[in-house]
Amino acid sequence: MKYYFAITMTKDDFMPYYRGQLSTIITQTINGQTVQFPAMHMRKFLTNQGIKGQFCLETKNNKFISLTKL
Repeated sequence: MKYYFAITMTKDDFMPYYRGQLSTIITQTINGQTVQFPAMHMRKFLTNQGIKGQFCLETKNNKFISLTKL
């Protein structure tokens, strides 16, 4: 299953996730579905400005497969 969503977070907003204080990202897809996934998968998209963009989360049997920036 593929889920498409957009995220905009400042670097400071993402720091609790980066440090492991918060472990799960919960967001809404462009279709209005709520999805959640481990925040550690967003780390590679962190820049000095934070995280901003559109993403595709791919799962199989509700298990994480991949996360790509579009």
